[in-house]
Formats: sequence, structure tokens, C-alpha cells
Amino acid sequence: MILEVRALTKAFGGLKAVEEVGFKVKRGIILSIIGPNGAGKTTLFNCLTGVLSPTKGQVLFEEGDITHKQAYKITAKGIARTFQNIRVFGSMTVLENVMIGQHTRSKEGLFTAILGTNRFRREEDEIKSKALEYLEFVGIQDYSDTLAENLPYGDQKRLEIARALATEPKLLLLDEPAAGMNPQETMELMKLIRRIREWGKTVIIIEHDMKVVMGISDWIIVLDHGVKIAEGTPNEIQNNPYVIEAYLGKEEVV
Repeated sequence: MILEVRALTKAFGGLKAVEEVGFKVKRGIILSIIGPNGAGKTTLFNCLTGVLSPTKGQVLFEEGDITHKQAYKITAKGIARTFQNIRVFGSMTVLENVMIGQHTRSKEGLFTAILGTNRFRREEDEIKSKALEYLEFVGIQDYSDTLAENLPYGDQKRLEIARALATEPKLLLLDEPAAGMNPQETMELMKLIRRIREWGKTVIIIEHDMKVVMGISDWIIVLDHGVKIAEGTPNEIQNNPYVIEAYLGKEEVV
């Protein structure tokens, strides 16, 4: 297992956005977390990545406790994420955005950067070269010198994924990656996520598009009102009465 979540709870005052959620994630799979709006999915992501600190429970990554660690320390351990709302640096180029991700793995410090030593310049060249490889991997290498804010929406999503990959994660979390995409962009995104898994990464996604979820997931977890109500294969989830009820409502008996 690459990740284990134990009885995770996040409360905001008297409201429990996530309540006693537990699951394990096998290495090298695509796991989808689904549920109606307000189910607690993004809050769960935020607890896994250090954006929020859980009220109770435990998060283990490669058997090490990361429950209350700061976000940058969690990134350094090998977890990266994208956000539901695009967070690219619009006034920087596409290449510079990805280089920022690579700098989380930089061995040179501020002193050598100020002095501009040969060792620093060599590392910068390596960072640029790797950043270009990530852009090629996600398919936007032709836009490397373009300002990020001038990219089409779907390509900005790809840029976010490239920047997250540039931190060299073992586990990649994607929050609503298909949101706002047209059908063609969505198909290309599904291919990209499969390639990321084939590349040896473990992927967890939050997604509302059920065609995406059912088309790429190895395992699915369903949340409703902050509680895990089901988990299983796509086929098992499609036929689970609790999941159907959560999405469609309970049929009233007259």
C-alpha cells in the first residue's frame, strides 16, 4: 500500500465535513473518489496534502505518518496535487511554471543562486531540460514560451498536471481534472491519466464526470455527507444501491 487513511475526521465547528473515513490505496492504481456536491471530497484531499489539518484520524504515506505535516513537507515526501480551480502563474511562461515544480527537488540553495556558480547553472539547465520533458509528456511542449494565462483552458489543466509531475511525485492527486473540458479534451485527458499510471505513478482523482470515472478507475470510493458509503470496482459501484440512492434519492413508497 502506498497510502492508508485511518478514521479521518475534519470538523469545522459543529459541522463534520469528513467523518471517520478510512481506506487503503494500492501502489500503481487509479482511484476515484466520487459523491454528490458537499460530500467532503475536496476537504479530504486538503487533509491528505496538508492544506488542512485533520481534527482526528491518521494519514500514512509509505507507512510514515504525515497527518499534521505542512504541505511543502508532504510534497517533498512524494505527493503532488492539482486544484479544482486552475492555479497557474499566468504572468509566467508555460516552461517557467513547470520549472517551479522542479525547483522543489533543487539541491542548490539561495547562496549559490545569488553567486551564479557553475554548479547552480548546471542544475538550472537540468531543471529546464526536465521541465521540457514534462511538457512533452502532457502534450503542450509547443507552448513552452507562451504566457500561461494565454493558454486555452484545457491546456492550462495540462500545465497544472505537468507542474505537479515536475515535483516527481509517487502519488498524484487530481481535483476535478475534467471540469470545463469539451468531449475531445476529456478523451485526451483520460489517455493522459492512463499514461501517468503506466509511468509508475499512483493516481487519485476527484471527478463528477462518470464516463471518466468508470472509464479509467481501478477502484472507486464513494462519499456522502462526509461519510464513506461504498468502495469497490467500477462495476460494483454502478450496481450499489447505497450509491444509487445517494445520487438519485430514495424512492418514496406511496
